[in-house]
Amino acid sequence: MSEAAARILVRSAGMDDLPALAALFDGYRVFYGQPSDPTRAAAFLRQRLERGDSHLLLAVDAQGNALGFTQLYPLFTSVGTAPIELLNDLFVAPQARGRGVGRALLRRAAEDARKRGAVRLELQTTVDNATAQALYASEGWARADGFIGFSKGL
Repeated sequence: MSEAAARILVRSAGMDDLPALAALFDGYRVFYGQPSDPTRAAAFLRQRLERGDSHLLLAVDAQGNALGFTQLYPLFTSVGTAPIELLNDLFVAPQARGRGVGRALLRRAAEDARKRGAVRLELQTTVDNATAQALYASEGWARADGFIGFSKGL
């Protein structure tokens, strides 16, 4: 483990982390083309934390500065008749990139999901996000070929 990676702590996030999480989440949404809206970001995450319907992890440095986050949602595989989790959000602050933060978040997410009984993690990324795809592949994730995803706005 590199010295930089050794100084990254990934932990479960709680309501006390909301300001830092909201700033990261807003950056995540902006990365995917949404307008910056810190109030909306905070409200969405507050609701997740209050309802307990997602699992939020926060990566911090030795001084407690927020470096990145990930959010997982519990799902089920009907065919496999088992719980799985959707790693829906993963974001590393621009100034923290290249330090192993994303890798640390992925590893902790897998560890925690396994402890909760999940048999698989799933995620999606944009076709042009080569950096993320390389990270996922280096951590043992495989492309889910054989399926085509669809989406319908409601």
